[in-house]
Amino acid sequence: MIEQIELLNSRFKNTKPESIIEYFIKESSHKISLSSSFGLEDQVISHMMLQISNDVNIFTLDTGRLPYETYNVMDSTNLKYNTKVDVYFPNSSDVENLYKKQGINGFYESIQNRKECCNIRKIKPLKRALKNVDIWITGLRSSQSITRKDILQFSWDENNNIIKFNPLINWRYEEVLNYIKKYNIPYNKLHDQGYPSIGCAPCTRAIKENEDIRSGRWWWEDPKHKECGLHK
Repeated sequence: MIEQIELLNSRFKNTKPESIIEYFIKESSHKISLSSSFGLEDQVISHMMLQISNDVNIFTLDTGRLPYETYNVMDSTNLKYNTKVDVYFPNSSDVENLYKKQGINGFYESIQNRKECCNIRKIKPLKRALKNVDIWITGLRSSQSITRKDILQFSWDENNNIIKFNPLINWRYEEVLNYIKKYNIPYNKLHDQGYPSIGCAPCTRAIKENEDIRSGRWWWEDPKHKECGLHK
């Protein structure tokens, strides 16, 4: 598998994201799937995919704690592209047991609690969504945080035993914004209110000027812990 990852990174090293995506949609036998949180990067990739074909696999994880604005952009995306993004929900009994154990906001009390919440609301549904998928497409960029600075365009995700493809890994934040504006792509209006990164409502806040773009996620934790477990 390491050789395959190295081959992919070498083959597509200087290739535009649109061209790589088109290859996997039209020519490759690999089954690809984009996980979208309806953030700016995911919206860019969704646009690229849906311009090539309407028959593509895009899914989102509805944790049950998403901001109202996220549902708005989900609806706008479905309408603009005449599609229906697949939605995966957490297991209801898992959420009920989590509430009995932690209460409604127990994730603020410890990293262990927060990761348990993320596991139930995100990781478990993700594993269902990635079943029978060969290549998992994400909107990760290397400049998003210190936990992502060494990520490659293609990598092997050991947690899910799957190839991970990050088309925008080398894009700057400004490039993402310009692409959104150029193609009039629906986006989450919270971005206009100082939210560069948007997750669950109670775990996301606006950032201050000159703060790291991921500083609004789990702001009460040390930066090295700021991943939900989807992208280790």
